[in-house]
Amino acid sequence: MTFSTNKFGGNDTARNETLFTTGNGNLGFRGDTEEKTGTSHKGTYINGFYDSEPIIYGETAYGYAKNHETILNLPDPKRIELCVDGHKFNMFDEGCNVTDFKLELDEEKGILTRRTDWNFKGKSSISLVSERLVSFTHEDCAAIRYTVTNKSSEAEKISVSSCLDIETGNILAEDDPRIGAKFRHQPLVIDQTYPFGKEMSFISHTQNSGLLLSGGVISLLELDGKEERWQHTSSPVFSNISLFIPSCSSTFTLEAGKSFTLLKFIAYCHSKEDDESLEKLHERTLKTCSDFASLGFEKIKKEQADFLSSFWKIADINIEENEFAASKGKSSCEDALRFNLFHLLQSAGRNGKVSIAAKGLTSEGYEGHFFWDTESYVCPVFTYTSPLVAKKLLEYRASILDKARERAKVMSVKGALYPWRTISGEETSAYFPAGSAQYHINADIIFALNRYLNAHGEQSDFGFDEKLAGEMAAETARMWASLGSFESYKDGKFCINDVTGPDEYTAIVNNNAFTNLMARENLEISARRAGKFASESEKSEWKHIAENMYIPFDKEAGIYPQDDSFMAKADWDFENTPKKNYPLLLHYHPLVIYRHRVLKQPDLVLAQFLLSRRFTLAEKIRNFNFYEKYTTGDSSLSHCIMSIMACESGDRAKALDYFNKTVRMDIDDVNGNSRDGIHTACMAGSWMSVVYGFAGFKDYGGEYSFNPQLPKEWKKLSFSLAIRGAILDISLTQNEAVYSLRDSSVPLDLCHRNEKFLLKAGEKRTFSLNPKLSAVLFDLDGVITNTAPLHFAAWKKMAEEEGLKFDENMNKKLLGISREESLEVILSENGADWSEEKKASWCTKKNEIYKESLSTLTEKDILPGIKKLLEDLKAHSVPAALASSSKNAPKILERLGLTEYFTAVADAGRVQKAKPEPDLFLEAAEKASAWYSDCVGVEDAEAGVSAIRKAGMKSVGIETTVKLPQADLRLATTGDLTYEKLLALMED
Repeated sequence: MTFSTNKFGGNDTARNETLFTTGNGNLGFRGDTEEKTGTSHKGTYINGFYDSEPIIYGETAYGYAKNHETILNLPDPKRIELCVDGHKFNMFDEGCNVTDFKLELDEEKGILTRRTDWNFKGKSSISLVSERLVSFTHEDCAAIRYTVTNKSSEAEKISVSSCLDIETGNILAEDDPRIGAKFRHQPLVIDQTYPFGKEMSFISHTQNSGLLLSGGVISLLELDGKEERWQHTSSPVFSNISLFIPSCSSTFTLEAGKSFTLLKFIAYCHSKEDDESLEKLHERTLKTCSDFASLGFEKIKKEQADFLSSFWKIADINIEENEFAASKGKSSCEDALRFNLFHLLQSAGRNGKVSIAAKGLTSEGYEGHFFWDTESYVCPVFTYTSPLVAKKLLEYRASILDKARERAKVMSVKGALYPWRTISGEETSAYFPAGSAQYHINADIIFALNRYLNAHGEQSDFGFDEKLAGEMAAETARMWASLGSFESYKDGKFCINDVTGPDEYTAIVNNNAFTNLMARENLEISARRAGKFASESEKSEWKHIAENMYIPFDKEAGIYPQDDSFMAKADWDFENTPKKNYPLLLHYHPLVIYRHRVLKQPDLVLAQFLLSRRFTLAEKIRNFNFYEKYTTGDSSLSHCIMSIMACESGDRAKALDYFNKTVRMDIDDVNGNSRDGIHTACMAGSWMSVVYGFAGFKDYGGEYSFNPQLPKEWKKLSFSLAIRGAILDISLTQNEAVYSLRDSSVPLDLCHRNEKFLLKAGEKRTFSLNPKLSAVLFDLDGVITNTAPLHFAAWKKMAEEEGLKFDENMNKKLLGISREESLEVILSENGADWSEEKKASWCTKKNEIYKESLSTLTEKDILPGIKKLLEDLKAHSVPAALASSSKNAPKILERLGLTEYFTAVADAGRVQKAKPEPDLFLEAAEKASAWYSDCVGVEDAEAGVSAIRKAGMKSVGIETTVKLPQADLRLATTGDLTYEKLLALMED
């Protein structure tokens, strides 16, 4: 498990510094070189260590966020300067030649290794090997081993200096708010430095945030296996090291073939000024550094490897790609996934006092703030791969609950309102339409907490404090109950107005669907989880609100509009928007964006993923297809959700395309901004794409199921999940799914597709993924019987009474569509405009005429071959189901004498949309207790074939009246359809 590069210089410099960051969730080092020359931005960070500064508004108002909070770039303990025979070592000055270079991040050992072969004008040749780690087992500590070997044929004069560079600072953001800081003052004040030979240290404090920092470095110089003494001079050996920078230097002769090693042991400790004095903090830092150094580099390395070995036993993902995918020349998606998981581990706070920043510990982007990304993207990963990390991330939210209560008062709501972006717990979003208006943050946190409690709540090692969980549940629910209101204009439903959902290209709207859906979820969870922290009357109120939550729905389109105004907006002019104008937020005023249908990320699609079992598959397919065309992907959070839902919609190729953009976002610098830091949520999203997408994992409500759908480019996928004290191992190929349980004394209830099973420790369950004929779903007219003449006669009689034109050609346009839609076609063809009342009356009248004619049907009206096929299906225990929009279908089957052959009849009244949407066929499959992809649909109309294909089923087209080129199997008549042909179709 390694990630490496041979590239350096130019644009690769800043990119490498980001990608080769080392960290432990508390302390982070950018992957900059030890020497200063040639670096882009030397970065050293502590998670949550920040300073604040008042936000300056041109015009302010009550409740606006008061202060910026920005993570600080701290004094650099990594810096080492080297001279060889008077020539300053770096990789860019004239005369400096780099003959070999490699950066390698070992994800199993947790070490960054740099190898550089260098000479000056062909002489003074050396080989440098630098090893750097930030300790996972000592959260305040890091170590560097810097070894230089003389490759010249002669001895070389060497000068080396180990520094604790206090002259560092933050990147200042200009026009792009995602990059850096907005300081107008010096945020970190160095109070004192202590340059005492091999032991260097400093103490400091922040200007405004009340935080203290002390850093210590112990530098050991070894030559020929012996420790060398540092030489003390009145001025630095190197001109680019100022007199104010603590450093220790040495000059010596290095014989040909010999090496010297510089070891740096580093400790950075911090505190609040109310908790500890600078003097005490300094003492603690020196002791921490001394104790750490006493372990020695090799023991520290072993501790690091042992920690990561434990992590990868659960977190590792294995993907075996086929030859075609492997030949594309890039590192495998397996390598990219491991890289992402490693960076997530390096970035996530593990002390319950901080969270995970949008850019991790790789830069100052987004000012080191914590967003909803943590709960919606990162927490699912750690919930199932490293539960203690997930627990600590959620404990951070508990720790700032009092601040959330204060914010709720400012915003005139009850309970607690969590900040949209923060470090300390205070709201720091200066642009409220896309910040503070995102009230859904409350629901995101409680949803993540509930997921964690479902997976680990009863495990003593991972159990979340019941009091904290109860308080969080109660206070967030109180916020929702006071934020919205029951509105008569929405039939008395509970509405939530003037909010912003996750899509920041649509702001301050009424009834954002994501917000309302997640608020409903929050209220329901709180009613169950609040315990003694809420009264029974409160819980009853929350349930009542949840039951009556208004959810926008467009019946005609069968779509959940993103909000009340979304469907009334003009489409964004995508065709005439140049690529250079993306992301839109950097090229268009927010109001221009807000008044159009255009998405930064698809928040309704996200809601359907999170609340998966609250939507039908047909709804997910339809809404995914609708919102995809409006989604820019300007947010790095977008691609993973689109990948998951493309997979669920049955488009594995599209799912893989979105996944590749997600998994390689930073490695391939997809957005051209890897220099500014990693995208932690996107990295987490790559894991989600695999587990929730291609493995089809669902965990909603604490019920665990899988629907594997590997892309054709993958031979095998295997991974593990930690659930309820057990480790569940999942192994998937194109042909089978294997589930096994380890480290558990309690069995686990699982579901493979629609088959529930109980898995015990040491047990293995295998399921075939090969297609099998589980059910045949028939249309009625033109497939089972031909009632078209009866429909035609009924419509003809009605048309003649009204003086409307109606003939056989017009009748063909009515194939496969509902009675109401048929009438609309007839009226449109005649240019007639009827009232809704008249339409309803005539639909009823037409149906009565048609129903009277059904009495003429007999067994003789069954189409050729159908009775024999139904008998064969029954003999082979293959269910038959009817997928017809006709409300008279049961009566027709009865008249034909076929009722006994049909296991199920889809209820057209239960589905949202008729054909060509997939609702009816998916309804029929569910009622037949068959998995949809193991079904075959039989149709004689283009709309029906389209519906079958959208449903992810194999289709048979009966071309008696029209050609059906989209069908998987095309037959001239029903007489050509046999059980054997259906079996062959499924095996194809």
